[in-house]
Amino acid sequence: MADWFADRGGTISCTRLYQDKIDSHHLDFDLLVVMGGPMGVYDDDQYPWLADEKQLIAAAIERGRKVLGICLGAQLIATVLGAPVTRNREVEIGWFPVRKRQEAGGSAIGRVLPEQLTAFHWHGDTFAIPNAAVPLYRSEACDNQAFVFEDRVVGLQFHLETTPTSAAALVQNCADELVDAPYVQSATEILGGQSHYPCINETMCRLLAALST
Repeated sequence: MADWFADRGGTISCTRLYQDKIDSHHLDFDLLVVMGGPMGVYDDDQYPWLADEKQLIAAAIERGRKVLGICLGAQLIATVLGAPVTRNREVEIGWFPVRKRQEAGGSAIGRVLPEQLTAFHWHGDTFAIPNAAVPLYRSEACDNQAFVFEDRVVGLQFHLETTPTSAAALVQNCADELVDAPYVQSATEILGGQSHYPCINETMCRLLAALST
C-alpha cells in the first residue's frame, strides 16, 4: 500500500500505538488505514492503547474521513460501529477463496471488486456486519469477510496487502498457530501461494483507488 500511495504523491505517516500517543482531535489525514495484530478488540486491559485506537477510529468516521481496516483493524471498525466481534467457528489461516455476497452490488465500492478471489487469511475471530453497512464477501469458513459503510469505511477480514516477504515473516513468527485444523494450511502451502499475490495486490490497488476518489 505504501508504494501505491507514494507513486501518486501521497504523504504517509505511521503510528505504532504501543509506542506513540495518538490524539483523536487531530485528524489531519484523508485516509486512515488500521492494520492487524495478534490481540483481540476487547483486550483493553492488556493493551490499554486499544481504547485510544477505537476513539481515533470513531472520530475519523464521525468527521467523514475515509477508513480502511484490515483483520484486527476491520474488527475494531465493526466494534466502533456497534457490531460485536466473536470467535469464528473455524480458525482460518492460509489461502482460501472469498466470494462476493449478493448485497455487495448495492455499494459503489462493492461494484469495483471481483466476484471472487483467493485471499490470504490469518484470523480466529469474526465481526458481525454493522447496522447500515453493506456485506461484501464470505468464505466457506467465515460468513462475514468484508463490509463497507457509507462507501468510505471498509473492513476486510482477509488480507489483500500480503507480499511474499510479509507472509514469510508471519510463518516464521507465528508458526505455533499452524495447527492441524480444517482451514489452517501448512507453512509449505502458505509459502507456495506465489500465484495469488498478483491478484490480491491488484485488488488492493483497485480498492485504494476507489477509496481515493
